[in-house]
Amino acid sequence: MRARISHAAAVAVAMGVVLIWPSVASAHVVKKVGPVNMEIGFGTEPAYTGQPNSVYLLLSENGKPVVNLGDSLKVAVSAGGGSVDLPLVPNFELGGDGVPGEYRAYFVPSMPGPYTFHLTGAVDATAVDVTVTSGPKTFDEVQDLSGATFPAIPYPGNGELAARIQADDARTTAALAEADAAAASAKDAAGTARLLAIAGLLVGIAGLGVAITAKRGGRASA
Repeated sequence: MRARISHAAAVAVAMGVVLIWPSVASAHVVKKVGPVNMEIGFGTEPAYTGQPNSVYLLLSENGKPVVNLGDSLKVAVSAGGGSVDLPLVPNFELGGDGVPGEYRAYFVPSMPGPYTFHLTGAVDATAVDVTVTSGPKTFDEVQDLSGATFPAIPYPGNGELAARIQADDARTTAALAEADAAAASAKDAAGTARLLAIAGLLVGIAGLGVAITAKRGGRASA
């Protein structure tokens, strides 16, 4: 009886693995180029704006993990009309931690929505040129962080942050312009006061000269 229970448990576990595996793999997309098999997606899912993440690549060739990729393969990440080339680095140690054949390209998603990963280069003698875009049939799109915070807090999106920065920049520019104008006005006022002081001094000197001359003339008459 115990043997039957153990056998049933083993079958249940096996079925559980079979049933769970598709849900895990659905977060990534699998592409095959000749003998090269690539599983691609985000390194951390769900993916949120402003949170460190990475391009995830599990790479094998003829059923064996590729552990010596070097710099022969690169990935370009595109979103929102922009693109950046990123290096793929091993996320494992041979004989140590990690899964052999797993590579990452680290970055921080700055906007929600779909992201495109374009892999180019070669794996050994196999040329690679593969493009995948996040979506319902591939891997998760990036989500706004405000929808995942708890307790909920008002988390501004990048567009709102950009608007705030522009508004603050405009206010700062206006304040600097006013300060420059005030400084220029103060400088002009100081210059005018200096000129008046010099003029007053000259008038005083001239008056003193006239007085001295008049005094000398009076002595001469005497």
